[in-house]
Amino acid sequence: MKIVTIVTAGLVAMLSVAAAATPAAAHPYDRYAGGSRSFFASLFGPSIARGVVSYPTNQKPGTIVVSTAQRRLYLVLGNGQALSYAIAVGAAGYAWSGASQITDKREWPDWTPPEEMLQRRHDLPRHMAGGPDNPMGARAIYLGASLYRIHGSNEPDKIGQAVSSGCIRLTNQDVIDLYNRVQIGATVIVQ
Repeated sequence: MKIVTIVTAGLVAMLSVAAAATPAAAHPYDRYAGGSRSFFASLFGPSIARGVVSYPTNQKPGTIVVSTAQRRLYLVLGNGQALSYAIAVGAAGYAWSGASQITDKREWPDWTPPEEMLQRRHDLPRHMAGGPDNPMGARAIYLGASLYRIHGSNEPDKIGQAVSSGCIRLTNQDVIDLYNRVQIGATVIVQ
């Protein structure tokens, strides 16, 4: 009977810590970010969800490293560790590499497709207000003066694929987590 009590107390403590680490919804649309996921799925995420991994690097904590080949985004934590997120990357012909800095962060951002995208896709709107149907998702992290963003997605089934016009996409749950952890001015390396 003692073993059950200890395990139960440990599980309650673990769930309490996980719930406390999850920031409160800051925006009315945030209730949509979790979708119809169960309580445990909301806490622990899908099988491709984020997790702490071994990541030896010389990059300083807070740096984001995007591996387009692995389709993973790494947030450097230091001490040889990083937080790893599953991502969608640029489709063939739209992938890129380089270094930039985070210049802005926005919750439920509006979306104005660039002219180049509108020329390829005549079905796109000229402008779309932020919200659960917006392809930018729950959060956007802006990279320098470029058109590229790290943002959420209203198509979580595309995570792990090369489908975007160059932006890095995460699930809405993961982009909210990343958004809350990164600072404007942080370095982003895409390789």
